[in-house]
Amino acid sequence: MNKIAYITILFFAVVFTSCDEYLDAPTQSTMDESLIFSNVELAQGAIDGIKEPMGQTNSYRGRFLTHYGSNTDIEWNNSTSENARGDLSRYVNSPTNSDMNRDNVYWAMLYRGIERANICIRGLRTYGNPEPGTAMGQLLGEAITLRSIYYADLLKSHGDIVARFEPISSETIYLPKSNRDEIYKHVIADLEEAATLVAWPGETEATATTEQVNKAFVKGLRARLCMAAAGYSQRGSSISRSSDPELSVSTLYPIALQECKDIINSGTASLEPSFETVWRKNCEEVITAGSESLWEVPFAEGRGRHLFTYAVRHQAADQYTGQPRGGSYGPTPNVFYDFDAKDTRRDVTCVPYSWSKSNPAVQELMGIDTWYFGKWRYEWMTRYVTSTNDDGVNKIYMRYAEVILMAAEIENELNGPSAAAPYLKMIRQRAFNEEDWSTKVDAYVDALNSKEAMFNAIVDEHGFELCGEMERKQALIRWNLLKSKMDETKQKMDDLRNRTGEYADVPSKIYYNYLPDGETLDFYGLERGETDDMLTEYDYAENWAGPDQLEDDKINSLYTNDPDQNQYWPIWQVFIDASNGMLNNDPVN
Repeated sequence: MNKIAYITILFFAVVFTSCDEYLDAPTQSTMDESLIFSNVELAQGAIDGIKEPMGQTNSYRGRFLTHYGSNTDIEWNNSTSENARGDLSRYVNSPTNSDMNRDNVYWAMLYRGIERANICIRGLRTYGNPEPGTAMGQLLGEAITLRSIYYADLLKSHGDIVARFEPISSETIYLPKSNRDEIYKHVIADLEEAATLVAWPGETEATATTEQVNKAFVKGLRARLCMAAAGYSQRGSSISRSSDPELSVSTLYPIALQECKDIINSGTASLEPSFETVWRKNCEEVITAGSESLWEVPFAEGRGRHLFTYAVRHQAADQYTGQPRGGSYGPTPNVFYDFDAKDTRRDVTCVPYSWSKSNPAVQELMGIDTWYFGKWRYEWMTRYVTSTNDDGVNKIYMRYAEVILMAAEIENELNGPSAAAPYLKMIRQRAFNEEDWSTKVDAYVDALNSKEAMFNAIVDEHGFELCGEMERKQALIRWNLLKSKMDETKQKMDDLRNRTGEYADVPSKIYYNYLPDGETLDFYGLERGETDDMLTEYDYAENWAGPDQLEDDKINSLYTNDPDQNQYWPIWQVFIDASNGMLNNDPVN
């Protein structure tokens, strides 16, 4: 694998020098840019250097990907502890948060990557002759896209941020925040150019893996950003869309739809035949381009904490992992019961057990208040993890399924439910076995005969498809549904524990045995409607749904502060203090 964590790029080692707590400022390079960016191999090394900050300790590896995206209406922090990570989950967004208020946290690392991209873009444009279809063109497209990824993540987590699209000079070391609308417009235009420069997945050696930028991903990212820019967001104390006509739904949705259609019509991406296959391949570290994963944040074996953070919990080193971790976040307890029981995504996504402290370990039933994301499982890996705090599994940054869902949403908005229906059917056909298509796919989708009904169904489908992937928060924000959907989930959890309303048929007890392999649980009472009439066939029983099993403090940990008034993280105090008075957390007009 072409992993990034330990790449050392001589060019950037010379070009950059440390700048107290804010950004790495350039010094005069002793290596001529004309030499670096006129040579494909050297230029490729410089492009790899743009990705290197992703693997830094407090960058994507251990802060951004491990902290951003929770809590939502379908995902939450499994711990109620009032610590730094828990505060962010509960929308207690202090600029002095102890996990984030550090000079080497992701804010500095992402801007380091942006600066490296700026230097590469300037060098390639000046010395590389980066035409479409050439190696230099591919490198320029990748540099532009990597910079766009960094901006996309800063925008979704902070709103208004510092705009830097040229290498730093002595005059621009300190800059104020810019209005997010101007950055969105710049990045959306950048991605339009990048798509003309890079090849489709698997079309060339340069796009052979999901760790490399390709045209399908660039177009998908542009569509995602168009929808975010046209959507709602917190602006000061209000929630509104942009007033800029260039960022209106009527302007950006057709652009996003065309990008999605280009990807779909290209035939260069496809849904995996089963939902489980997506996640088995991710855990098995299969990175061949051309299927469902469009691009992944690439981690070395000793970097990256995705299973460490999101996988089914292992309480001790055991037969599947030498790293006793996983389970920091999980689905909210209602999600399992909100799925259709025949939806094959349910049991992949929602896992009610951890692995015990024994070695070899066995599955151990948790309470109804603690579920794990089953998309990531150490037991699916082909590599035995021995690191104490890194698993090295790539983060899938965008899937083809999201492209299809975006196409459905946009078609519904622009052309109505009949135009959206074929795309929603594509997603549901993969989710259900073929014998159920007539009812679960065709009849279900065909009954959505109003724009409102189709939109609500797409919102639900988005949750079922993407639960745990930490895309939900940004979607809820742009739909202006963040707090209202979270309040709906709090009510669902209250109904679930009291077994009332739509959860009246959830059993109060679970019975279980172990299958002949001695480690896998066999349940009765997990499904709706299962009663005590099979009690004698099971050796173990535990209380399941009830007021004592899902307490007020747990439900209320979904949020403490109003999510709609805390949609964005603040700029961390260490960067404000080092900004020469240029940065603050006041709204940008």
